[in-house]
Order: sequence, then structure tokens, then C-alpha cells
Amino acid sequence: MSKIVVVPGSFDPITNGHLDIIKRAAKVFTDVRVAVMNNSSKNSLFSVEERVALIEEVTAGIPNVRVESSSGLLIDYAKSIGASAIVRGLRAVSDFEYEMQITSMNRVLDESIETFFIMTNNQYSFLSSSIVKEVAKYGGEISVLVPKSVELALKKKYNQ
Repeated sequence: MSKIVVVPGSFDPITNGHLDIIKRAAKVFTDVRVAVMNNSSKNSLFSVEERVALIEEVTAGIPNVRVESSSGLLIDYAKSIGASAIVRGLRAVSDFEYEMQITSMNRVLDESIETFFIMTNNQYSFLSSSIVKEVAKYGGEISVLVPKSVELALKKKYNQ
């Protein structure tokens, strides 16, 4: 059985909460693929290429993590790389309902690919990319929310 797992997301930008989930998945699974999903319905601040580059930089010290991108269905991407599982992070009970819908649909599309949920560390339970972008846009302090390279990239985007 494949030991490849996918950690998907838009990662616009990657936060310390995302990084925590990736690191914890890397302790359990032998081959972690961080999939930057290109969702055309979202108005992204960073291009897919920029997001991939930022994630590659902040995960460079984790040898079993690779960063890729996909613009199709997550389940199709997972099948194409031979993944046996998907890892999703949960911050609060409110995330569970949405994630359950996605997981249920993925099981309809391919029941052989399992989904595992990792609860975020409490210190990141409020954290989202949207919140980080909003705080950064107005010059707020984000150094405890994102890796340094992401902080610098956000400041550059917002001309600070």
C-alpha cells in the first residue's frame, strides 16, 4: 500500500498553522505531498508559483515533504500520484462540517483514498490565511503567525 499522503490547500499564504499540520503529517507518513490547489473561484494574493516557492522554502528542512500544484479535483491529483490518503487540518468544530462534506464527496469519487484529520495546536486555532492577509494589509504584526519569508513576501505585496 502506498505511503504517499496529500496535504492540500490554497495556502494563500502558508501560515504557521499550515506548517504545523505539514510537520506533524511528515512524522507519521513517509512521503508528504503538499498540494497547492489552484482554485479559480478564489481571488488569490499570491500566484500558484509564488505559493509553491514559499512553501518549498519553509519546508526545505523536512526531507519527506514535496510541494506540487494542481488545478483539478483533489481526488484526481491524489490518484495520479498514487496517494493512499489525504490529511486535512481542523481548527474548530465549525471546520468539521465543511471538511465532512468534502471527505464524503471524495469517498464517492474514490473510496480507496482515506482522509485523516489532524487537530491544529490550540495556539493556531484562530489562524487562517484570510486573517493573516487582512492584518498584513493594514501593517499589523504578523511575525508570530507566519514564517519570516512569508512575512517579508506579504510586506512586499502590500508595499510596506
